[in-house]
Amino acid sequence: MGEADIIGRMNDIAQPHDRLFKAVLSHPETAGALLRERLPVEVSRLLVPEPPQLVEGSFVEEHLWSYYADRLFETRTLTGKPVLFYVLLEHKSYEDEQAAWQLCRGIYGIMEQKSRAEGNWQKLPAVLPMLLYHGQSAWRIPNELLALIDADEAMTPWLLNFRFPVVDLGPIPNQELSQESRLRTCLLVLKYGTRDPQEQMEAMEEIMAALAETPELLIPVVMYLLTTFSHLNEDHVRQIVSRVNPQEETEMLSQFAQEILAKNKLEWIALGRQEGRQEGRQEGRQEGRQEGEQQGEAKILLCLLQRRYGDLPSWVSEKVSNARPPLLEEWSMRILDAPSLESVFADPS
Repeated sequence: MGEADIIGRMNDIAQPHDRLFKAVLSHPETAGALLRERLPVEVSRLLVPEPPQLVEGSFVEEHLWSYYADRLFETRTLTGKPVLFYVLLEHKSYEDEQAAWQLCRGIYGIMEQKSRAEGNWQKLPAVLPMLLYHGQSAWRIPNELLALIDADEAMTPWLLNFRFPVVDLGPIPNQELSQESRLRTCLLVLKYGTRDPQEQMEAMEEIMAALAETPELLIPVVMYLLTTFSHLNEDHVRQIVSRVNPQEETEMLSQFAQEILAKNKLEWIALGRQEGRQEGRQEGRQEGRQEGEQQGEAKILLCLLQRRYGDLPSWVSEKVSNARPPLLEEWSMRILDAPSLESVFADPS
């Protein structure tokens, strides 16, 4: 894979939450469990027992993909009325005060699409929004659009408004995330995807146990862990594979784990180079562009080394901080197949 190919795929690695969320909720039964368990009771009891159908497409603007993912589902009430559920995953590490506005834009987009598809429509279907949140801090933002409107109280009955349930994964005990195993595995890893590294690694045993019950999610979950769990390394992947699918451990490690590890390391290297150049330009205004770029690339290399080999001895930081950009780049490429931390820095001769 060339560097141009790697850089062209960096948008994919930037949205790991989006990929996992959409992959898991593509299963109608899983989507049905989410709606059944997390919608207000007075709404969920009106729905037909059949799983909802996924409506393809996204109503999140491209420049917001790194903050939101969405899924749209269609079903009916027991009285036969159509109803659409718009589920927005907010994957910042903190709550967004403007989330209600993003939901509003999504709802408008859905209504607009429906009105165009049915030119002779007399009534539009109900669109009910839901926000799924897995940031580090607790959700404290009011769950209605009107909270964003600057208006006198006497005007509020005449203004556009809607309320939406917020599913904040943080306060929910892990065992109570869902009764549906596939959904529980997904919500569990999403819950820890924005946590600090120590919390992430402490949750690994529970994540592996959940994966053992849902082995069909092995690939998307490991992909997610590799791009969000900063301390996950090759040994951890081996443990996951041997726990989830021990009968095919050798084949999966050779054909799956190694390939995934290499791909993600290459992408992180490419992303690191881009961030290093950006940081270099920013710091260059004060200390000189070359020195700023060197500091940026050194920072990224240390992150990559920690990701691959775990906690780093002090000599590594000193060696990296004193190296020039060409040598930093060479060491970054060695991470792909170096068997040990020491071999990354070994003299080629």
